[in-house]
Amino acid sequence: MAHEDDARQAVPNTPGTRTDGDGVTHRRPLRERHVEETVEVGVPVRTAYNQWTQFKTFPRFSTVVHGVEQIRPAVTVWTIGYGPLRHRFAVETVEQEPDAYLAWRGLEQNPSHQGEVEFRPTGPKGTAITVRMLLEPRGAARFLTRSSRVTRLTARLVRGELMSFKRFIEGLGQEGGAWRGTIRNGRVQHDRPEPPRSRVAQWPVG
Repeated sequence: MAHEDDARQAVPNTPGTRTDGDGVTHRRPLRERHVEETVEVGVPVRTAYNQWTQFKTFPRFSTVVHGVEQIRPAVTVWTIGYGPLRHRFAVETVEQEPDAYLAWRGLEQNPSHQGEVEFRPTGPKGTAITVRMLLEPRGAARFLTRSSRVTRLTARLVRGELMSFKRFIEGLGQEGGAWRGTIRNGRVQHDRPEPPRSRVAQWPVG
């Protein structure tokens, strides 16, 4: 697992922002990607987003996610695998905008990855969810991503997970929880600035 300082380094391929002529800010998608899959779910965008960000519920519908631990506001540890095989790794949420967007990067050294999920309303009771992923293995594992077979298998897995989420949230009809915070560059944004704190314990400020 990477140190906290490593988690705050800039991500070269993480989507940035652009402002159009009307002054509206839009996300730029990953400039390079290996996988992009979209599914439409029959719930409002707020419901879909709220449920997706309840990461600890992923094992309830996923075929590969066996556990998710929240260790810091923007860092989770995921356990995935098939059968008896398990792989545990940390993920940092680098950007998060309620009802619209979430971007993450893996903190493991080898292999690693990054991705994003975008939520777009398709009507009052529909949402298009798009997942994009970029595989970033290092060393000898880098050659695996050049194989179209590996890319197809990854895309099939992502598609399957999206369909499982669709069945799950449509079966529920409503989210099981919500976290409506915003994250920028791996840091949770607070609506109100924190009050000044004294460097001396119990020392009054102001």
